[in-house]
Amino acid sequence: MIDWPGYIGLILKGAILTLQLTSAGIALALVMAFVAGLARLSPSASVRWLATIYIEFFRGTSVFVQLFWAYFVLPLIGVPISPFQAGVLALGLNVGAYGAEVVRGAVQAVPREQHEACTALNLTRWQSLRHVIVPQAFVVMLPTFGNNAIELLKGTAIVSLISLSDMTFQAQVVRAQTGNTAIPFLTILILYYLISLVISQSTRRLERRLSAGLDVKT
Repeated sequence: MIDWPGYIGLILKGAILTLQLTSAGIALALVMAFVAGLARLSPSASVRWLATIYIEFFRGTSVFVQLFWAYFVLPLIGVPISPFQAGVLALGLNVGAYGAEVVRGAVQAVPREQHEACTALNLTRWQSLRHVIVPQAFVVMLPTFGNNAIELLKGTAIVSLISLSDMTFQAQVVRAQTGNTAIPFLTILILYYLISLVISQSTRRLERRLSAGLDVKT
């Protein structure tokens, strides 16, 4: 008789790793999105050029190749990296490249009067971005950031290709050991949906909370 509670527990153990990958990947993606997105608006041509190269490269190449490159190639050039770190690096840099364009567009969408007010107040560029522009733009970014986070969550399934025991990998193990495909993959289907729902609802609540004190049309 198949020990389904034990096998479901194995998948849930993989779900914890998936959550860890998602959290770390989102953190890296946010950092890269803001760094590259704001760099695209830099007055320095060289900074804009570097940001553009990063964005176009990671948007224009396959995340599968990026993952394999991180896991198999980096150690060959003297950069030791674990499967978990490779997964976070590939997913974070890939999604961060898409998020960078969200940041750039949201900052540019802030009304021109706000930029002029910063100039009138004699604020530096950094002060303007930190205290005036980015707080308003962030509310505009949130819905797309939420979508990007969900895409990153779904993208974590690729780490099973480098034998990282996320819930997709564990579902494959259960299928191999039990010969049953429906139950393990239905289980991870539900888990992916529930995690996505939490991300979506959390993003909406944060958006409503931040919008309450800002006159920003979202």
